[in-house]
Amino acid sequence: MRPQSHILASVVLVLSAYQIKANDYYGNLIGSFTNRFHGITGDVYTVDSRTLFIKGFSYDGQGPDAYFYAGESGVPSEDGYIIANEKGTEDVLSSYRTKNIVLTLPGGKTVKDIKWLSVWCRAFGVNFGELVFPDRVPYPRPQKISPFDGIHDVKSESIVVVDAQTFLIPSFSYDGTAPDAHFWVGKGTRPGPEGNYIADENGSNEPLKKYGKKTLVVVLPSDITVFDIDWLSIWCVAFFVDFGSIRIPKDLNVPPSLRMLGIEPQTKLNCEILDPSQGFEVRWAIAGRSIVTQLVAKLDKNEYMAFGLSGDPQRIKMIGGDVTVAWMDHNTGQGFAEDYYLDAKSQCAGGRGACPDKNIPRGKNDVRLLNSAIINDYTMLTYRQPLNGDGRFDSSILTNQSQSVIWAIGPINSKGETSYHSKRIRDELAFDFGRIPQWNCPIAGKPDTGGGRVNRPTPAPARGTKDPWFIPAIQCHEPEDSVYFAQIGPTGGEQGYQAITGHVGWGIAWYVNGLLIPEIYVVRGKTYTFVIEGGLDPSQPAGYHPFYITDDPEGGYEFMTPEQRKKVTVFAGIEQSRLGPKPVATGRLCEWKEDPSEPADGFTSFGGYQRSLTLQCEEGQPGIIQWTPDRDTPDEVYYQCYTHRYLGWKIHVVDQCDQ
Repeated sequence: MRPQSHILASVVLVLSAYQIKANDYYGNLIGSFTNRFHGITGDVYTVDSRTLFIKGFSYDGQGPDAYFYAGESGVPSEDGYIIANEKGTEDVLSSYRTKNIVLTLPGGKTVKDIKWLSVWCRAFGVNFGELVFPDRVPYPRPQKISPFDGIHDVKSESIVVVDAQTFLIPSFSYDGTAPDAHFWVGKGTRPGPEGNYIADENGSNEPLKKYGKKTLVVVLPSDITVFDIDWLSIWCVAFFVDFGSIRIPKDLNVPPSLRMLGIEPQTKLNCEILDPSQGFEVRWAIAGRSIVTQLVAKLDKNEYMAFGLSGDPQRIKMIGGDVTVAWMDHNTGQGFAEDYYLDAKSQCAGGRGACPDKNIPRGKNDVRLLNSAIINDYTMLTYRQPLNGDGRFDSSILTNQSQSVIWAIGPINSKGETSYHSKRIRDELAFDFGRIPQWNCPIAGKPDTGGGRVNRPTPAPARGTKDPWFIPAIQCHEPEDSVYFAQIGPTGGEQGYQAITGHVGWGIAWYVNGLLIPEIYVVRGKTYTFVIEGGLDPSQPAGYHPFYITDDPEGGYEFMTPEQRKKVTVFAGIEQSRLGPKPVATGRLCEWKEDPSEPADGFTSFGGYQRSLTLQCEEGQPGIIQWTPDRDTPDEVYYQCYTHRYLGWKIHVVDQCDQ
C-alpha cells in the first residue's frame, strides 16, 4: 500500500487538511460585505495575517471585469490591487452562491495593510460591494505554550499550537520502553482514560516508538479542536499512566485549521512520479520564501534518493546540479537530508566530486530535515529549504517558470555519503514549482486518524523470551508481626514483571518487603498490616499509587466505569462515599531506584539485581491499612494500584498456615 500524502501536508502545517463538516470557528470576524450591485454577500474573517475566509460569499457573476480588490487607504477605487481568487488565479470572477472561500493576500501584504476589501469592476471602475476594515484588525496566530517534561524521558521544547487542530512539538524525546503509549487528549483536571487518540506524526495509532529530540507535527481528529480539550498527554492506554502532559490554555487566539474551512488536501500539494518501478515520488508545497519537499520511494537498506535542480536550467545535466540527498539509517531509525553540489561524476574527495555543500569551502547546508519514516516499506523523508539559498553552490528555485530537474537512487557509503548511482533520470523532465498545485500521483485511502474513547484495552502478552527470576513468596507464617511494606520499584527487565505475570509492564511495579511483586500467603481470620509508601500527591500521577486489595487481576479502579466496578470486589484500601470512591491507603513515595550502569537484564537472579537497587524516600509519613480476610474472601485476590493497571500480583488466602 502506498504511504499517505498527509504527512507532507502536516509538516507544511497551514497548507493541508481533509474536508469535514462545517465548523463554527473560522477565525476573527471582521464584518460583512455591503452590497451595491450584483447581490454581493458574505462574512469576512481573518484566518491569519495573510489569509481571509469569506463565509457564504455570493455574487451573480454578471459583471464583465470583476475581481477581489483591496486597498490601503480611502475607499474602494482603482488604486487598489487584485487578490487572487480561491483557486489562486487572477481570472475574472464567475458567479458564486453562498460559497465558502479562502483568499491569500499577495506578496508581503498583511491584513494590517488593508483598509477595504471590494468586488471591483475594472472595466467600469465600479464597486459592486465592499467591507471597510476597522483601524486595528486582530488576527489569529500560532501560540507557544508549555513544553513536555515527564517520566520515560518525555521532554520537548515549548509546544506551538499552530492552528485549532495542529500541534508542533519541537525536540520531542521519549524512551519508547512502554508498551502502549500514545498522544492523547481530553477534558478534565488531569489526563485519564476518558480521552481520544491523536495519530502520531506519520498518521499511525500504533504505540509510540523511541524519539530523540525530533520535531513532530500531530493533528487532532477531525471532530476535535483545541477549544474542546484541556490537556495533551503522552498516555499509556493499557496502564492508565500519564508519562507527561501539558495544559491547553483557554481562549487561544489561533487560526482555524484549513480542514475546518473545508479545504481539500489536493488543493495545496503537488506530486509527480519520478520512477514508478520503485514508487519514487516527489511532493512539494511552497511555504512563503521556502519550499517543503517530500521524497518517497521503496529503497533497500543503505540506499539514498536524490532530487534537485539540473546543472542546466533547460536540459538534464548532472554536473553542476544542486540536489538534496536523503536516506534512512535503518539501524538507528534516523533520517538524513543533505544539500549536495555535483561537481563531477565521482565520490566526494577533497571538496571535489558529488559532495555535501558543508564539505566544500564556503559551502553551506541549507536543507533542514523535518520528518523521516518508513511506512509500508516506503521510505519517506520531508525537508525544507529556502527558495533562494545563500550558499555559494545553491541554485534558486523559481516560482514563475519551469526548471529542469534531475534525480538518482544509489548506495550510501560507510561515511554516510553518496556512492555512484545505480539508477538515474533518463528523460527530460522540467517542473514549474510555483504552478497551481496538481496531484499527479496515485491517491491512497484516507488515514485512520483514530478518535473516540478507549475502554480498558489489555496489553499485549509478554513474549517471554527469558525465564522469570525466582522471587520467593511471602509465606503465611512470615513476617512474625504480619506487617508488609509496600513500595514502588522497577519491573526488572525481561526476567521480572513481564516474565512472572505474562503481561508487559510499563516500568514500575509494587515491591513488598523489598521483593518484586511477590506472591503473598495469608490466613483467614488473621489481621495484616500494610505500610504504604506509594505516593501522596494526586497532581503527580506518575508518582501517586494508592494501594488496595481486590479480586480484579488488573487494578486501576479509579478509571473503571460504573459497570466495570460492579464486576469487581474491593476488600481493603478504598472507601465509598456520596462523592464516590476514595483511596485511603496512601503515604509518602518510596522508590527502589535502579543503577543506570547496571540494567536489570544484566543479572541472572533477582537477588543480584536487588542488591544493586537503592531505596529513596520522600519526606512525609507512610499510609497504614489493616485487613482481615474472612470466610467470604476468595482463595485468590490481588494487591493493586488504584490509579494504574498491572502493578501488583497475587495474594493466596488459606484457612490455616502449615509452617
